[in-house]
Amino acid sequence: MELSRFSPTAALAPFVKELLIIESELSADNTLIPDTAVVMAFRFKGRTSIITADHPSIIPVAAITGLRRSARQIHYEKGTANVLVVLREGGIHAFTSVPAHELFGLCMATDNLFRPAELDEVSTRLSEAFDHSERVAIMEGFLLRKLAYSAPDLLVQHAVSFIKQQKGIIRVKELAASLHISQDAFEKRFRVLIGATPKQYASIVRLRALIRQYPSYASLTDASYEAGYFDQSHFIKDFRLFTGKTPRDFFQNARYW
Repeated sequence: MELSRFSPTAALAPFVKELLIIESELSADNTLIPDTAVVMAFRFKGRTSIITADHPSIIPVAAITGLRRSARQIHYEKGTANVLVVLREGGIHAFTSVPAHELFGLCMATDNLFRPAELDEVSTRLSEAFDHSERVAIMEGFLLRKLAYSAPDLLVQHAVSFIKQQKGIIRVKELAASLHISQDAFEKRFRVLIGATPKQYASIVRLRALIRQYPSYASLTDASYEAGYFDQSHFIKDFRLFTGKTPRDFFQNARYW
């Protein structure tokens, strides 16, 4: 499996974190752990599916996925290739008026958000493109046509920055008070823009920070304490939901995106 990363053009950079092109010459499975922003996916070769306990769920050619609490297992058929648009927190509102929290836990076709004819055209052009640079240009052209200015919510942006700075270890009530807003109003405003409640978002930030910094800790216990977990059973339960594995099993072969 090959992963190529591309930075967005300047006009998209405030809303798009990066563009990824994922190619799988052979059949492969991969774990997607929760992340902090919405992702759009455009498949131009092969087929991908979500592995579930019952049966695989085919991912649409053009799909969008919201924030979520749990890991997702993805199967890539032989000869599969996708372009992923990884948005920044709140970036989805530059392209659609749909409240971000309505996407929570979902992976659905983007024809609910954009005209199917446009999506078909993008998919065809991606599959016919000469190389990845051309594919990135096609994808950016589509996004630029959809781009609509909306004034940033500075309060929510500040909250996101603070939660990241604190590595997800925060108290929502105290954060709301520091922003001079009621907790209820803050939570509603935050989830509409970001796609999760402040508590859910902070949990994602906290566990991703733990995973990223795990090699620097002397032990798994130290890592969990540093992440604010003082009950090991609670930590293992949260970690297993987040990654699909126990901490020890996950870190023995930590393949994920």
